Amino acid sequence: MLSAGWLVLAVVVAVLLSMWVTFTLTRLDRLHARVDAAWAALDAQLVRRAAALQHAAESPASGLADAGRGPCEDAARAALAAQGDQDRQDAENAVGRMIAGLAGSAAELPPAAQDELREGSARVQVARRFYNDAVRDTRALRARRMPRLLHLAGHRELPRFFDIDDSVAFAPVPTKEGS
Repeated sequence: MLSAGWLVLAVVVAVLLSMWVTFTLTRLDRLHARVDAAWAALDAQLVRRAAALQHAAESPASGLADAGRGPCEDAARAALAAQGDQDRQDAENAVGRMIAGLAGSAAELPPAAQDELREGSARVQVARRFYNDAVRDTRALRARRMPRLLHLAGHRELPRFFDIDDSVAFAPVPTKEGS
């Protein structure tokens, strides 16, 4: 028969193990909620940036040549209509390239459109960083041995990083006045 000391030790170990599993499960659930919230924020900023590009292209006061309007409008519409992960990333990369291309001809754009494009680009960078940080933290916890063995994530899909090239933000080239 087991002595009382061993029984107490087994109960303490069982309580500690169940507390650890509960803590890890709660943390994993919070991380998944953080990923969902960060994706919603990133999606909103991507839509805002694409809408800013579309607005700048469609505005008659934009000063863009007709040759420049078509590709900008097409890129913005494609980004707003993209559904799959890879399609969305490709469309958002196209929007980023169009916005970076507009930076060279920023003098033709009204100041309000310039501000909208600059702010939209900056907000996408920040939102993407938050989202990818949340994904990294979630994947790191799910990669540990015990959460994997105990299937603490359940049937939730492993979150994926959102990789777009947003390194070149909209920064108009300063013009020389008085020269």
